[in-house]
Amino acid sequence: MILSPPLQDNPQGRAFGPEFRAEFHDLMRWRRDVRRFRTTPVPDETLARCLTAFRHAPSVGLCEPWRLVWAETPAIRAKIQQNFHAANEQALSGYDGDKAKIYAGLKLAGLQEAPLQFALFCDQTTEKGAGLGAATMPETRAYSCVSALMLFWLALRAEGLGLGWVSILDPARLSADFQVDAGWQFIGYFCLGWPEHDDDTPELERAGWEKRADALISARR
Repeated sequence: MILSPPLQDNPQGRAFGPEFRAEFHDLMRWRRDVRRFRTTPVPDETLARCLTAFRHAPSVGLCEPWRLVWAETPAIRAKIQQNFHAANEQALSGYDGDKAKIYAGLKLAGLQEAPLQFALFCDQTTEKGAGLGAATMPETRAYSCVSALMLFWLALRAEGLGLGWVSILDPARLSADFQVDAGWQFIGYFCLGWPEHDDDTPELERAGWEKRADALISARR
C-alpha cells in the first residue's frame, strides 16, 4: 500500500508538509532525460503503477487525448532505429566545428538497450470533452499530452526508472510505420527502463553542449 504524505491545514487550501515538499523538489532535480539504460525488464506492476499518472493528468475540456502505442516487435523497433539513424545523419550534417565534434560523440537514444519503448500521440479528433477550450486553441490538446507525460515521467523517476525522449526522428515516417489513425498527432517517441547510473546533471551539460540558465526569464506587463 502506498500512503500519501499528510496534508497540512492552510488558510489558502490544503498543502503538503515541508518534508514532502523537499523530496518533491529533489525528484524534479533528479529527473533526467535518460539515454543509457540497463536491459533489465521492468515489472508489469511497477509500470502499471506509474501509468496511473495519466489518470490524474490535466487536459483541456477533460478530453484526455493521449494515446500510447508500445513498440514491442523486432520489426517495428527496426523501423524506428532506421528512422533515427537517417534523421541523426541529417542533423549531424547541420553542425560544424566544435559542435559537430560534440554532437558526433553524444549518445542520443537508448533504442538498443531500453526494454520498453512507446510512441505518444494526441487524438485531435476525439469527441471527449466536446471541444471545450480547443475551438480557439486546438494546440491545447497536444499540450495536455505533454502535461500528462511529465506526470508519468516523475512517477517513473520516483520508482527509480528513467525515461528518454527521442526527438531525432521523422514524425510522418514514424506515424506511417505505426499505422495510426490520421487524426492522431505524433508527440514523441520514448525509451523507458532502469538507468545505467544516476546523475543530477544533464548529460548534455556534462558533455559541454549547453548549460542550464542561471535564472528564470520572467517579465511583468
